Amino acid sequence: MRIDALLAAGPTRSFEFMPPKTDDETAQLEATLDDLAPLAPSFVSVTHRGGEASRQRTFDLVTRIEREGATTAMAHLICVGHTRAEMREVLERYGAAGVANVMALGGDVPSGEHAASEFAHAIDLVDLVREVGGFAVGVAAHPLGHPRSPDRSSDRRHLADKLARADFAVTQFFFRADEWSELVDELAALGVNRPVLPGIMPVTSLASVDRMATMGAAVPNELVARLRMADARGGARAVRAVGVDAATELARELLARHAPGLHFYTLNRSTATREIHRTLFESRDD
Repeated sequence: MRIDALLAAGPTRSFEFMPPKTDDETAQLEATLDDLAPLAPSFVSVTHRGGEASRQRTFDLVTRIEREGATTAMAHLICVGHTRAEMREVLERYGAAGVANVMALGGDVPSGEHAASEFAHAIDLVDLVREVGGFAVGVAAHPLGHPRSPDRSSDRRHLADKLARADFAVTQFFFRADEWSELVDELAALGVNRPVLPGIMPVTSLASVDRMATMGAAVPNELVARLRMADARGGARAVRAVGVDAATELARELLARHAPGLHFYTLNRSTATREIHRTLFESRDD
């Protein structure tokens, strides 16, 4: 199904995966897919780091998920460093394989690959997706602003222009519900009311705190303090429990604020996502 139709029908639950590069990563992903299948996600998305090899791995995983028919899959596409003809061919391949959903991203030119590009930003790819036709198209949103945006107001204007041409957005992970609400309100003030799916990634170790900051969203000081207190009292297991609890609290608050769904960044592992899902939905469904 198209994701815009799924969102129109009610709140969605979605998971994000990375295409594996090694046999060990493949085995890990296979186990994760099996573990998460009973949760019946509305859709799953598959990332693309840039470059021809990564693009092919994304294509192989997305088309396999679609063939198996258990859930809807969305492919991430990176346009910077490519020509329109190349991206048109990629879109046509996905369409021929029965894939109806794509995430249009800008990205960076991969190291060692040619830099000739007919795309400057993700909005250019959104326009091409519309020209080819047949796809629901999502775009990325950053509650705290894109790292390359000079200021918040210009970030919101560019995002509003991009999202007005797309069907929905998925946010970078964040940690305060107010950040999602403010993003949605600021887009509405610019006349854009497309669904904005909040992205959630639990902090499962103290080591991940610094990594998350480099990935685009710093862990708030109050959560870092909770994690350090847990570490002092119970070590790594206690830190993980606090991180999962904090992500669950965030997800519950977002649902209370009528978020159109929840999008979980899994890092190809299932345990934390299953625990959050069980607390939010399964106990309520019993």
